[in-house]
Amino acid sequence: MSKSFEKYQKRRLLASYVSVILSITMVLLMVGFLGLTVLKYRNLSGYFKEKVSVTLYLKNNLEEAKRTELKTYLQEKEYVNKINFVSRKQAAEDFSKDIGEDFLTFLGDNPLKSYYEIGLKADFVSPAQLVYIAKELEKNTFIDEVAYDAPLVDLLTKNIKTIGFWLVVGASVLAFIAILLLNSSIRLSIYAKRFTIKTMQMVGATKSFIRKPFIWTSIRLGLVGALFASLLILAFCYKVNDKLPALALLEDTQVLGMVIGGVFLVAIVITLFSSFLATQRFLRLKTDQLYF
Repeated sequence: MSKSFEKYQKRRLLASYVSVILSITMVLLMVGFLGLTVLKYRNLSGYFKEKVSVTLYLKNNLEEAKRTELKTYLQEKEYVNKINFVSRKQAAEDFSKDIGEDFLTFLGDNPLKSYYEIGLKADFVSPAQLVYIAKELEKNTFIDEVAYDAPLVDLLTKNIKTIGFWLVVGASVLAFIAILLLNSSIRLSIYAKRFTIKTMQMVGATKSFIRKPFIWTSIRLGLVGALFASLLILAFCYKVNDKLPALALLEDTQVLGMVIGGVFLVAIVITLFSSFLATQRFLRLKTDQLYF
């Protein structure tokens, strides 16, 4: 009879541990995804910003040597990410494809100019900076006109700021909820052992002696949950990296390391404080209060 009861107790304890680990894993998974989203938000916004281009229309009949000199000049600029040259002939062909007919047949002469299309680095894509860049480039004697989509840049900048603000707010709220859920899971696991805590206290065990095994057990459960959450995050990054390689989830080892390190740190800190506070609470209760 005693053996069967002992087995029952072990199964019950194991089920309790599994339940706590699953709860911790899900909560830490949410924390990890939040951290990943916040840290990769800059890359994502940068990805869209770097789609903005500035077109530099060149002077007519510009010699190739001068065009090469202009390209070298542009390559030395800190805000230039990439450069693409389009000749007058190529510009005419592209325009003909856009309108669906060869406009040169009735115009005769090609009115279009050769141009450089430059992609900017994300840090330099803002309305104020683009105005400054345009003014600087217009001073170059080889450039006839500088053009870019100012309304698009304004809209992009506003949307990125708005999304960033609400992302921080949402992440803060969800992180707070996640911490509460994790704290509740630890408290419930210790609540099931409240009579054991009181029995140990009644036979003369010190508070620190009673707390220690509960704290270490909670931390170990937290670390197991953090390990499972980290593996799921890595699997998620692997799948997303195939679909959206521009995010570079796997290549950015610094961000990935920060997220996984943060998951383990949160697991240790929350389980430590939650188990300490929970055991402290039951140590203060009187025996008759344990039934409520």
